[in-house]
Amino acid sequence: MGEQQQGQQAVTGAAARERGDTRVAPGLVRYELLHEDASGTRARRGRLHTPHGPVETPIFMPVGTVGSVKGVGPDDLLTLDAQIILGNTYHLMLRPGEALVGEMGGLHQFVSWNRPMLTDSGGFQVFSLSEKRKITEEGATFQSHLDGARHFLTPERSIDIQETLGADIIMAFDECPPSTEDRGYLEKSLARTTRWLHRCERAWTRGRSSLFGIVQGGLHDDLRKRHAEEVCAVDLPGYALGGYSVGETPEAMHAGVAYSAPLLPRDKPRYLMGVGTPLDLVTCVEHGVDMFDCVLPTRCARNGLLFTSEGKLTIRNAAFAKDPRPVDPACACYTCRNFSRAYLRHLFAAGEILAMRLNTLHNLHYFLGLMADVRRAIAEDRYAAFAREFRARTQAQEAERTRGR
Repeated sequence: MGEQQQGQQAVTGAAARERGDTRVAPGLVRYELLHEDASGTRARRGRLHTPHGPVETPIFMPVGTVGSVKGVGPDDLLTLDAQIILGNTYHLMLRPGEALVGEMGGLHQFVSWNRPMLTDSGGFQVFSLSEKRKITEEGATFQSHLDGARHFLTPERSIDIQETLGADIIMAFDECPPSTEDRGYLEKSLARTTRWLHRCERAWTRGRSSLFGIVQGGLHDDLRKRHAEEVCAVDLPGYALGGYSVGETPEAMHAGVAYSAPLLPRDKPRYLMGVGTPLDLVTCVEHGVDMFDCVLPTRCARNGLLFTSEGKLTIRNAAFAKDPRPVDPACACYTCRNFSRAYLRHLFAAGEILAMRLNTLHNLHYFLGLMADVRRAIAEDRYAAFAREFRARTQAQEAERTRGR
């Protein structure tokens, strides 16, 4: 057995010991609440049981937009111990099409990933990527960003696509207006999203995919409360908060999540969609969130921005041209164990594809490692101190970075 395979087996084995080897028969995702922090926060330690194995929460989920986490392969993700990844319904329905994926045995087999997967509903992309769209009670008509072809996506169609893809967790079709949208429009949008949720629930077959509902409401506490009551009245395996980090300040988003997360059922997983930075993750875990996804670590990696224990590092800067140090001396990822800042800067400047892969490996290692630290802090009832120290360190690092510009 090769050295890389041995390392992979060691990482995967350690994860299995942490998570246990419990696997459930095909069916609904089940959430197990393992521990609630006793240091004065709402942070929770939990476990999701899925048909493709358990997921330890709080968890960060790398985004595989078109069935691939950009820059890395499934073997890399296993080495990093990514427990669950995402696929995007909008992109997969346009190319290669859910029918083809279904013919290939479903998304897990198509992308060669045998751990849990989640697909979004396609709603966010319809409202953010399509230049021409029309929303009616029936659904959303939109123009493909690829070739301009017109498509019609309804709650029923979204569920059918996601079930054909075969993800463990699928999301209800909703409208995702900016959090700063006019209140009058938000109220109409929430009512329609609730009606769409009921249609999603009726279309859902309750087979191998588990449906999560989505709570919207912008930055209005009363709308969030009202919509949470409406959405959570539908008995589902889990619930999400949508419409955050889409225009508001981080402080406003954190305050909104602090209010909204406890509105979701205690015995079900709570998923904050499309968030975010390391500080966002640490802060929102403090308010009771269990699941996160964001393109940030992979997108930043492709643009040369790396996250480290010493703060953010822009590897393309000339200052690193002769720097023999690893990106992060405290990091044990493949990139930091083997390559200097000088080499990474050279690869990026030369436009080498390897730069994207090595940067992405590092950033995902940082995010997934942070969540492992989060889980330990909760289990040891010291999350309040952990979050306080992380915020103070991050703020000091950002201040120093700003001064150094």
